[in-house]
Amino acid sequence: MRKLYFFSGLFLTLSVIILLVTGSPLLTIALDKNNEIPLGTFITWIGMISLPFTIYWGFKDLREPSSKFNGILSRFLKIILLLGILWVPISYVLSGNLSFTFSEKTTFQGGQLAMRLFWWLSYGIGIGTILTLIISGISLLFKKKKTVNH
Repeated sequence: MRKLYFFSGLFLTLSVIILLVTGSPLLTIALDKNNEIPLGTFITWIGMISLPFTIYWGFKDLREPSSKFNGILSRFLKIILLLGILWVPISYVLSGNLSFTFSEKTTFQGGQLAMRLFWWLSYGIGIGTILTLIISGISLLFKKKKTVNH
């Protein structure tokens, strides 16, 4: 099952990245009669969940930590995954709409501070996941080097 989860997550992640990078017209398809909910919201949401999901299922040390350090990385990745799952509800609270548009409002919801928090959350999920992957990979190199020397 682990391989199925990993490859499913990888497929979804790569598909979302391709759609976002190419600016696919699929992203702007309206899901409601008022043209207020773009398909891109849910496509991006899939990516926000599938990226940390893929890393989680791709690295055994992040699923079953063998050291205290990997335990910290594992918990961090689980928090990122939770933030990915909650990305749409949190973003809706920040923007007040499902297209996640913001303006120059003086109120919090839909305003500039909410927009900055939205971007911190959005970038934080991706960057946090990639940093966890990089740090975990580096720790594996040191672990292998330590094993070779002994």
